[in-house]
Amino acid sequence: MGYVPRIESTAARLAKLGFADGARAARLSENLPDDLVEALVGVADPDLALTSLTRLAERLPGLAATLRADPVVRERLYAVLGVSAALGEHLVRHPGQLAWLAAADLGEARAALLASVGADPDAPEPRAAAKDPLVALRVAYRGRLLHIAARDLTGESAPAEVMTELSDLAGAALEAALAVARDETPGDTVRLAVIGMGKCGARELNYISDVDVIFVAEPRDGADETEALALATRLAQATMRACSAATPEGALWEVDAGLRPEGRAGPLVRTLASHLAYYRRWAKTWEFQALLKARPVAGDAELGAAYVAAVSELVWSAATRPGFVEDVQAMRRRVERHVLAEGERELKLGPGGLRDIEFAVQLLQLVHGRLDPLLRRRATLPALAALSRGGYVGREDAKGLAEAYTFLRRVEHLLQLHRLRRTHLLPTGADDLRRLGRALGATADPVGEFTARWRGHAREARRLHEKLFYRPLLQAVARLPESESRLSTAAALARLEALGYVDPAGALRHIAALSTGVTRRAAIQRTLLPVMLGWFADAPDPDAGLLGFRQVSDKLGATPWYLRLLRDETAVASRMARVLGTSRYATGLLTHAPDAVALLGSDADLVPRRADTLLGEAVAAVSRHGDEAENAVAAVRALRRRELFRTAVADLVGLADIERVGEALSDLNDVTLRAALDAAVSRVELERRAPLPTRFAVIAMGRLGGMECSYASDADVMFVHAPLEAATERQAADAAFAVAGQLRRLLSLPAPDPPLLIDPDLRPEGRQGPLVRTLASYAAYYARWSSPWESQALLRARFSAGDAELGAAFTAIADEIRYPDGGLDESAVREIRRLKARMEAERLPRGADPGLHTKLGPGGLSDVEWVAQLLQLRHAYAVPALRTTQTLRTLRAAVEAGLLDAGDAEVLAEAWRCASRIRDAIMLVKGRPGDSVPSDARERRLIAQTLGYAPDGSEDFLDDYRRVTRRARQVVERVFYES
Repeated sequence: MGYVPRIESTAARLAKLGFADGARAARLSENLPDDLVEALVGVADPDLALTSLTRLAERLPGLAATLRADPVVRERLYAVLGVSAALGEHLVRHPGQLAWLAAADLGEARAALLASVGADPDAPEPRAAAKDPLVALRVAYRGRLLHIAARDLTGESAPAEVMTELSDLAGAALEAALAVARDETPGDTVRLAVIGMGKCGARELNYISDVDVIFVAEPRDGADETEALALATRLAQATMRACSAATPEGALWEVDAGLRPEGRAGPLVRTLASHLAYYRRWAKTWEFQALLKARPVAGDAELGAAYVAAVSELVWSAATRPGFVEDVQAMRRRVERHVLAEGERELKLGPGGLRDIEFAVQLLQLVHGRLDPLLRRRATLPALAALSRGGYVGREDAKGLAEAYTFLRRVEHLLQLHRLRRTHLLPTGADDLRRLGRALGATADPVGEFTARWRGHAREARRLHEKLFYRPLLQAVARLPESESRLSTAAALARLEALGYVDPAGALRHIAALSTGVTRRAAIQRTLLPVMLGWFADAPDPDAGLLGFRQVSDKLGATPWYLRLLRDETAVASRMARVLGTSRYATGLLTHAPDAVALLGSDADLVPRRADTLLGEAVAAVSRHGDEAENAVAAVRALRRRELFRTAVADLVGLADIERVGEALSDLNDVTLRAALDAAVSRVELERRAPLPTRFAVIAMGRLGGMECSYASDADVMFVHAPLEAATERQAADAAFAVAGQLRRLLSLPAPDPPLLIDPDLRPEGRQGPLVRTLASYAAYYARWSSPWESQALLRARFSAGDAELGAAFTAIADEIRYPDGGLDESAVREIRRLKARMEAERLPRGADPGLHTKLGPGGLSDVEWVAQLLQLRHAYAVPALRTTQTLRTLRAAVEAGLLDAGDAEVLAEAWRCASRIRDAIMLVKGRPGDSVPSDARERRLIAQTLGYAPDGSEDFLDDYRRVTRRARQVVERVFYES
């Protein structure tokens, strides 16, 4: 009975010492000396270490004496067993390798691993002679891995040294695997070199990772190239199998040749000339980024060196290649997508992860390494140090990122050592986190201390685009503390060009103007600009974005709330950068109404406002100015400017579709007309010193009437008046003409905002007819002289401003003309078709490509609208739902009435939306109207990006437009001309 209490007392003692399961530890340690057991409490995971130590003691009866006699072996062994269950298991299977832990250096790995597979490294033709070379290779490899891990975990080797040794060990394993492959594959007609890529090439490999390689071959003198390449391919395949094949000792790792030309779709082995031909003609920038790491690791050393020397010239000239900027931007977007897609616990691809740091360092090397050979380093930490010495990265920034990188790599190694499995995902379990924390030196609160350190380093690394790419640009032009490194002007220009700035010199001037000085304003700009430069770079037109930002900042920089808002509200600054870098139109509005920046804070502030709300504000603005008509209309135009900006931003960020944009712009134009009309009437009454002797109304026509205004739309209107009983016809007509003239004058006064031009040319008799008619005159004209085109024009007529009762009376007259009882007769239908054909032939601008003209081209706006209007003219008398001024509503009503096939209607609607969006996008991007898809490639790219296409999606945009309009034209041919 005394045995159990002894176990229990031992268990309690071990639990107090730090073993998580004291009872289990007591049972396991029953045959081990107490001093050796108690010494385990200092390791990362005492319970894990005790398990392996107990099993190893069973295989090595003299283990206790060995550990007491050699403190170095004991320290190394305990450190490994406390972290790695896999290496503990390996030692149990191969206890003789314990002696390896006593060695300061195991000698050259390549010779040892070649010997393990029975190959003489000094012989010209190594032969595999071992009984089972793949098993022997794995045993030898893991023994050396054990030695590296022991010195790593005891702090004898720095992390950079560990990565170098792991990479060299992998190269040695590849050399041994190639020796096995040559023994299995007869023939000696080819030279084969294995080029290490990725972390292997850079000598910064993990404990467990896919090993990236490229195979290059050359036929020996006199050998047939085809046969030699076939042999080389078999050798490469056998080499890969020798590393990845499952054996009683497991596998080493996967060999990944996916970075070769054409990836997995390309041949596994190429000659040097074939590689170079591909890189010179087809390679993308990311492939040169990958080649930064290329290093010969196995096989024919001379051929490997020739390969690396040849591709190195291409790597460092990549920045001069066409499309470099676009490729750089695409790489940045890929990293951002990874950051968004991967969870924060992903050490490699997550936010603030290893890939963030590696990517930024490599990008800076590509940009500046062409002119600065000192930056041409393979590994991340040496490259970062060189960037710091050269002034491309601030010293403190480089130090912080190097520390973050080193910490993350140590954590990655600890994760992989546990089971010798490829992983980058931080665990969530407390036991696993405790093991990580203790392995990294935390004692009081291992989990809390580790988590805090990890999050701190990740936050620091996550700022890499600001810290590595943008802030040094400020250092190049601003008066910053001397402790900060500075870029040369040439280096700053190269970096801006790589980011996509077309005029980097101009961009530098803007940066200097914004950030130079000792004022609070300049200090805040120095905080803002590094972030905003990146957001501008992500916009279609970075140069325009930075210029617009400077212009707005010049106007608002002294306003206390402006820079604080941008600094404290990230969403405002980000959205502002996107708008300024996309739309010259919106930028122009903002520079003349800079306080509208405040609208960018939330989606709710960007929703277009109701017409009645706007009208109340506009009427109030007019009333505040009394008899000062010019000032009253200026206030209304300022309101319009702000609302145009609100609608444009809602459009750009996807908060309003094309129908809502058209309605919002039309409502805004109505409100402007109503408020300006009030001012015009007041002015006329003041000048005449009498009330207006007639009622007056503005009838909207065209796109305004259809509630389909674009940013470039004029106000197509007609003016109608009705004399009061006490007035003579002459008095009423003179007053009505005076009101119409004042309205046009007031709205066309020079002002810093887009004008609302009045276009009255759709009136009876066009420009030859009177500007204003009475209601009775309109009725008489239409009854006697109306032609089919005028009936068609009246389909858009609706009351816009002025006397609502008079407007209703006019539309009642219009109804009789546009919805004729019984519909159009066939002669009128033929006339409309003839007019349409004539318009297509005569109105297209000279030199314009019909296929790219959004209004008059095949399948464009005019095609769709004429189809809708013909349906209205023929059937609206019998189908009340067709009595609308809006095109898409007409198409929907025609489908419901069975007058148009639903599929045809959708094709037409898609074309109408597409053409309308393009017209609006042209105005938004260029700041001036246009009806044709731009022929200039850069302008077309900007339009495409604004419409949501990728930066390289210009041709996709063009293809989509042609497809949509081609389908629409087919419907038009059938429905308009044949039905």
